[in-house]
Amino acid sequence: MSKKLFALRGATQALNTAEDIEKWTVFLYDGLLKLNKLEESDIVSVIFSMTRDLDEENPAAALRHAGRALAAPLFVTQEAFVQGGLPRAIRALIHCYLDEGAAPRHFYCNGAETLRPDWAETG
Repeated sequence: MSKKLFALRGATQALNTAEDIEKWTVFLYDGLLKLNKLEESDIVSVIFSMTRDLDEENPAAALRHAGRALAAPLFVTQEAFVQGGLPRAIRALIHCYLDEGAAPRHFYCNGAETLRPDWAETG
């Protein structure tokens, strides 16, 4: 079966500690892979954003520290501040190849389900 390029979305919240940022970043990443039966070798890139109230750890560094996505390009940016936006949020966008007929599944957890309840898979 041929493969097609897809984008998977997800988000989580974390406390502003290196340990919690790593825990929830890995949980979010692993959840997206599991829901989509995605192999790391099919990942093109991973983009993270995080709100400005999280500054104790970089999600890309946390993912690498946990032994994940070692061959994929990772990028992190600070999310634009929006009054009343969800605090302590880490968002992920994974570009990947899945089977052509696949239906991408998105993953929101640990309080971030409110961002996209129409897409949320709480796994």
